[in-house]
Amino acid sequence: QVQLVESGGGLVQAGGSLRLSCTASGRTFSYYAMGWFRQAPGKEREFVSSISGSGRTTYYADSVKGRFTISRDNVANTAYLQMNSLKPEDTAVYYCAVARSWVATIRLVEYDYWGQGTQVTVSS
Repeated sequence: QVQLVESGGGLVQAGGSLRLSCTASGRTFSYYAMGWFRQAPGKEREFVSSISGSGRTTYYADSVKGRFTISRDNVANTAYLQMNSLKPEDTAVYYCAVARSWVATIRLVEYDYWGQGTQVTVSS
């Protein structure tokens, strides 16, 4: 049974920073890519960033490129999303997910386990 536990969300002013963490159990962590997605009220869940099992390959949505950084620690079984220069439009519930393979992917359907989500609210 794969479990993902997220933390690090909260309320921050525009221009501020937050770091999200996602700790996984139940699967050999380094074998699988990890991804971050977000869902704002009334909107579909959207891709934010992903990282390959080795950590060498990363992808970002255009809306967060240059502001967000994804990373992983395969010893600690944890993935991170460092979010800088936050904007009100970044407000959403953020979800981490484990992919079906070690290949980083932007496709939601390629992820088979999801965390419970953590709320990020950016005030203007």
